[in-house]
Amino acid sequence: MPMRILALATIILLGGLQMVTAQDGANISLTVYNDGAALVREKRQMTLEQGVNSVTIRDVAATIDPVSFGFKSLSDPAGAVVLEQSYRYDKGEADALLADFIGETVEISISADERYSGELLQIQGEKALLRTAPNEIVFLNLYNVRGIKFPAPLDDLYSGPSLQLLLNSDSAGEHEVALSYLAGGMNWTADYSVYLNAEETAFDLMGLVTLGNRSGRAYENASLKLVAGEVSRIEREEAVYAEERMMAQSAAADYSADVEQRDFSDFKLYAVTRPISIADGETKQIEFVYGADIMATITYVFDSSPHFGGYYRPIDYFERRGAESGDVRTYLSFSTGEESGLGADLPAGRVRVYKADVDGANLLIGESGISHTAKGDEVLLGLGNAFDLTGERIQTDFSFVSRRVARESFEIRLRNRKDDDPVSIVVPERLYRWRDWQIIQSSAPFVKVDNASIEFDITVAPGAEEALSYTVEYSFPEDDE
Repeated sequence: MPMRILALATIILLGGLQMVTAQDGANISLTVYNDGAALVREKRQMTLEQGVNSVTIRDVAATIDPVSFGFKSLSDPAGAVVLEQSYRYDKGEADALLADFIGETVEISISADERYSGELLQIQGEKALLRTAPNEIVFLNLYNVRGIKFPAPLDDLYSGPSLQLLLNSDSAGEHEVALSYLAGGMNWTADYSVYLNAEETAFDLMGLVTLGNRSGRAYENASLKLVAGEVSRIEREEAVYAEERMMAQSAAADYSADVEQRDFSDFKLYAVTRPISIADGETKQIEFVYGADIMATITYVFDSSPHFGGYYRPIDYFERRGAESGDVRTYLSFSTGEESGLGADLPAGRVRVYKADVDGANLLIGESGISHTAKGDEVLLGLGNAFDLTGERIQTDFSFVSRRVARESFEIRLRNRKDDDPVSIVVPERLYRWRDWQIIQSSAPFVKVDNASIEFDITVAPGAEEALSYTVEYSFPEDDE
């Protein structure tokens, strides 16, 4: 075993030792996912000696997942092979700087008047053991270090993340190599601005990609792809992900970039057609979708019936319900299909809805989130509560007509305090007691939505009040199901 170690050490000394930094940014490709991860791919140049080479790859993301690292020599794929690889993150702290000088004489300054010189014996976290005399050892707290004098010049002082590679090359020469790895701290979301017309029948939409970089490195002139969809990944806790970094956030909107959308497996891929630069700690926005005069509908909903998760057992006993007053919610609905005037997929994100005031200023009237929405699907955006519309729901009767049959009645009152406009208010009602039900009386038409709910659509004139009533009959089973 000692002879093998000695032989390997001799090969390392005879081989190359070099630092490889990032090349021109045109060789960097970023694929960013919604879940806070990015696939970084880049090409670099390196010179290898024949035999074993020790290579340090710098300018990598601080949040790199080391086990995802891939290396390939494009010049000699079969002749250049990685023997070992490791990840290192030197942050310019005293313990990291001193780590390479164990057994050598260093001088450490704690203050202008307090200095210690001696043989560096050991480093334990932020503590250093220094032999200052044959019979004296000093324990120093490196947190308070003011300066260090090393026994040799620090020609290659570097503070940052790096990959240490042990490469074997069949021949000496220049190599173009391809690197790839997954990194955390990068994510993108979609942010949409909707500008509603005065009649609230159509709107213009602008969608921006919001790209955030907290990966610990900058990317210059990189080609950028964005993947929309839920990519399955195993969750792992890496120490590098857990470290919190407080970074200044800047926002730069870029409205000139063209973005190409295409299908990629079961996901949507957005490729920016020109190079993008983004600094570490920066947030950048890029326009990726636009639509004008998209058809829309404003819908009002009064929903105060009980929510439930499904039929599990009959609720075959009396429940007294008092009058329930509530707000009428306002929703903006539209289709993402061609017929609406949009014809685009909408990745998950946040939608802000604006409407122009009489002076032309666009004012925010609502904000809502959407999930990934394919072209042709319907979108329903909650805008808030309508100020001039209210509702009230009252249980007017509950009785058993037989041992296993019950009837329940409700009255719903809707009020419109607007001065000029009649409104149509949708009233969903959930029939939660049991799955075997029928409506035996209703003062207004309704639509059966599914096996557990119905829906009314009531028009209320300005300054008026409308009331609807209905009775539902439940048939309970002899034994609990």
